[in-house]
Amino acid sequence: MSTAINAPAAHLEAAAKAAGLTLTSIEPGTDFSGTPTTRATVALASDPSKTQTVELSEAFDASNPKFAAELATFFAEAALRLRNPHPDAYLTLHGLPLTFRKFAWPFHGSTSGADTYIVHGEIHLADGKESLLHAKVSAALTQTFAEVVAALEQPFAEGFITNAVRKTLDQGQLELVKSGNRQPVPVTTRYYSMKQQRFIFNDTNEKQRHDYLAAKVFWLSHVLGGGAPVWIADPRDAQYLNTTTAELKKTAALLVQEGLVLLEGDGEWATATDTLRNQEDKYRAELEEALVFIKPSFNEDMRAGHTNM
Repeated sequence: MSTAINAPAAHLEAAAKAAGLTLTSIEPGTDFSGTPTTRATVALASDPSKTQTVELSEAFDASNPKFAAELATFFAEAALRLRNPHPDAYLTLHGLPLTFRKFAWPFHGSTSGADTYIVHGEIHLADGKESLLHAKVSAALTQTFAEVVAALEQPFAEGFITNAVRKTLDQGQLELVKSGNRQPVPVTTRYYSMKQQRFIFNDTNEKQRHDYLAAKVFWLSHVLGGGAPVWIADPRDAQYLNTTTAELKKTAALLVQEGLVLLEGDGEWATATDTLRNQEDKYRAELEEALVFIKPSFNEDMRAGHTNM
């Protein structure tokens, strides 16, 4: 392991090791704006081929006790997420399977003069057919919202940024295209309850969570994962759906009773049954409907010349 940057190495390594991860490298890097960073790579101790990069500001002090609990949670969840066949894959409520790529952590200050913090990244449609549809995103965190985050660093923000991107798609405010400029993802206090001290992205009912988990297992396990089990009790999904991981496990148990999924181990890992796999036409139709929903109508108007711009 490279230890070119010694200050955070021991604390990052200890937090990773406690979660069943190995810190395989730690080296200097630069963020989107060229500011120095510390770039660490962690791997599953049980499967070193499964890795994740964690990039932190050079000045971030991983030894500060106030960060210990959240760092421990981040690495513990990462260790479970890395067991997924595609750890970077997520689903939206409208049924769009996506992979999240090239997020340039940590946040950097806006160059436009606005009082915001920015992180750039990409999302790609992951429908198993090598789709070219994607979106380059620019997630912008307001100064007010930044004050409720422990630190403007990947371990403290990756989860809610993932959910803010999904929520923006749910609202039809992002378009997946074959090429294009960065699209904004505003992250404001409307996603955070000061009273409850927690994030709230969607108010979902039992049917929505039922349909979401079934679709997640179909896409992420069957289509993308070659039948490998996926984690159905991911806290990021619980936050996105405004529920708990315990409720997600209960919903998954109902899917078992309906013959749609099989659960493994502690009931947190699921694969698709033949009954679910045979519903491909349904899920691909839902995907096409979702793509139509997020496609701005003004594009068609402009193509037809119906515009006064």
